[in-house]
Amino acid sequence: MKFVTWNVNGLRACMNKGFMDFFGSVDADIFAIQETKMKESQKEFSFDGYYEYWNSADKPGYSGTLVLTKHKPIRVVYGIDGLGYNDEGRIITLEYESFYFITVYVPNAQRELTRLDYRMEFEDCFRRYLNSFDKPVIVCGDLNVAHQAIDLKNPKQNEKNAGFTIEERSKLQLLLNSGFVDAFRYLHPDKIEYTWWSYMMSARERNIGWRIDYFLVSSGYHKNILNCKIHKDIMGSDHCPVELNMV
Repeated sequence: MKFVTWNVNGLRACMNKGFMDFFGSVDADIFAIQETKMKESQKEFSFDGYYEYWNSADKPGYSGTLVLTKHKPIRVVYGIDGLGYNDEGRIITLEYESFYFITVYVPNAQRELTRLDYRMEFEDCFRRYLNSFDKPVIVCGDLNVAHQAIDLKNPKQNEKNAGFTIEERSKLQLLLNSGFVDAFRYLHPDKIEYTWWSYMMSARERNIGWRIDYFLVSSGYHKNILNCKIHKDIMGSDHCPVELNMV
């Protein structure tokens, strides 16, 4: 199966920047989107051949997740256990016969780390949630953290900045230690590629980026991974898509 995740930073805006060209060409079985920044009722487009599952934020033009799938799930859950973090539309879970597919848009700690405490609480709740399932899990999305120094261009300068604090990195390590594998790093231990670039200072053209978009797979199930590809040449957002192929 082919899975794709992409933080589009506004789906309607991305539609005007080639989203459907990539969506059609990649032909994913399941396509996860973060930062839709819209409600389903606002859409003026369709995804033929796909079931659509939206989790939109209460606040207009903010956050939001969407999963498009060719394969109808057994069950769909919004938020954590159908309750937590639905006000910001951050999590969607699809249950299938042999696995769970989850997309997440992890809260940003913000400048001066004003939302770090909220972020830490989210991380703990989300980790408990992921470890509550009775079959393998594929989780993807914008985790808003560069795990290691290799995952961003300027690690020393960013050690106390949102996305590379020791607190955020440690929470991701806890999640991995609890039974998950970073698919891209599993296949490419030393490869330097990024998934997000600031719009400022021509960062993308200079490849001053961060790898903050991930596929994580339950330990053991990760042996089914065929490849994991970062589509760094796909524009339309400050993030680029990430593709996972599994047997």
